[in-house]
Amino acid sequence: MLLTVKVLLTLATLGYSAIPTMADLNRTHATNPTWVGHARFHVVWQVMSYIGLGLLGLYFVWMPSDDVVSRLWIAAAFATACYAGFFTAVFTKNVYGGANYDPNGIVPIRPPIIGRYISFEPNITVFTLMVLVLAVAVIGLMSLTS
Repeated sequence: MLLTVKVLLTLATLGYSAIPTMADLNRTHATNPTWVGHARFHVVWQVMSYIGLGLLGLYFVWMPSDDVVSRLWIAAAFATACYAGFFTAVFTKNVYGGANYDPNGIVPIRPPIIGRYISFEPNITVFTLMVLVLAVAVIGLMSLTS
């Protein structure tokens, strides 16, 4: 069970650190000429911060320790904070005039499913899956602490 929790927490950590790095440090975000410079500054700052948190999270998951369970809870807390921040931005975007995507960025995918086209916004889709991975890890972690 311990190895399973570590693998799941690793996936959840990579979800908030490596995936945004690949998605955001390019022409759709950080070097997007239609974005104002200050917005590009903030996206680079955010990605670099998440890389740092991700490296710390992976350290807590994989470095040997006499109290491995406590370290796994710390890694889970980092992931929870990052995903909570993302979903707070999603659910409050009307308050600050935000949007889930830009037309000149990564747009929703619309595959046909049972004869209908259903729209999947990539960020929300991937991060929802990562939250499910994190939830399973936390359930496994709870079983290790009882």
